[in-house]
Amino acid sequence: MSILPGRDGWTGLPPAAGAAVMATGIISVGLRLTGHEAASLAALVVAAALWLVLAADFTARLLGDRGRFRAEADTPAALTAVAATTVIGARLSQQGWQTAAAVLLVLAVLLWPGLLFNVLRHWRRRMPGAAFLGCVATQGLSLLAASLADALHQEALARAALVGFCLGLLLYPAALFRFDLREVVGGAGDHWVAGGALSISALAGSKLTASPVWTGSAHTTLRTVTLALLALSLLWYVVLLAAELRHPRPHYDIRRWATVFPLGMTATACLSVADPAGIAWLRPLGEVLLWIAVAAWLLTFAALITSHLIARHGAAGR
Repeated sequence: MSILPGRDGWTGLPPAAGAAVMATGIISVGLRLTGHEAASLAALVVAAALWLVLAADFTARLLGDRGRFRAEADTPAALTAVAATTVIGARLSQQGWQTAAAVLLVLAVLLWPGLLFNVLRHWRRRMPGAAFLGCVATQGLSLLAASLADALHQEALARAALVGFCLGLLLYPAALFRFDLREVVGGAGDHWVAGGALSISALAGSKLTASPVWTGSAHTTLRTVTLALLALSLLWYVVLLAAELRHPRPHYDIRRWATVFPLGMTATACLSVADPAGIAWLRPLGEVLLWIAVAAWLLTFAALITSHLIARHGAAGR
């Protein structure tokens, strides 16, 4: 399925399309961290435009097609609405637009409990990588809250971010227990979220570690946990990349955007962890991984356009 408009315009988009916003938004964050301002702003514009389209479609389903809305709200992919909102918010905070970022934090907080409850209620064994989106969405809240706490010097918000961080960590092993490991060799793209969830956790941890709120043993603990999360995410990166090379999956699938997001998130986590953790070599590693993520974004977008043109040509020929 495509995220491009069909005969009915920008309606009927699947919840998984939110991963395209997440992927584009986090690449924008990474580009800003590496000093590529123009490219970062361009990616932010694309991500924001996609977010607005998906928000409009989300609202249209809520108001005009309650049956479909309830059915889709029960799937893990529905949590991309929260995760995408927090990633865009974190990028806006990075740009210095704190009011807009705060509005998105409030919106994400309002969406999060209902969607998370519905998703957890329908969890089962042998799930795809989308099962980790509960962790991703929760850590996205922690990331955005920690970013705003740092920018606005709000200690209470930093403490709320820590609560979200801890809850996100609890959701990860719960999802891992239900993850179908066969997805590593046969998944359509969202299996990469198994690593991406750890990467966004490390990114949120880096924001908390850099905060002056945490000192002494609390700071040491946060630093240690953040480094452990980053190490595990890099391990997943190697495993998943090896599986992709051993079992290629060349055809376009909308879930491939859920591959690009972890690639960008791992790169951004390395870039963000480097300074507060005092590990300089993480920065060049993050830069290399970022350009891999950018290349993956371009390839996925090209595959999207190609598949859309083929589908339209086939429809015209019938």
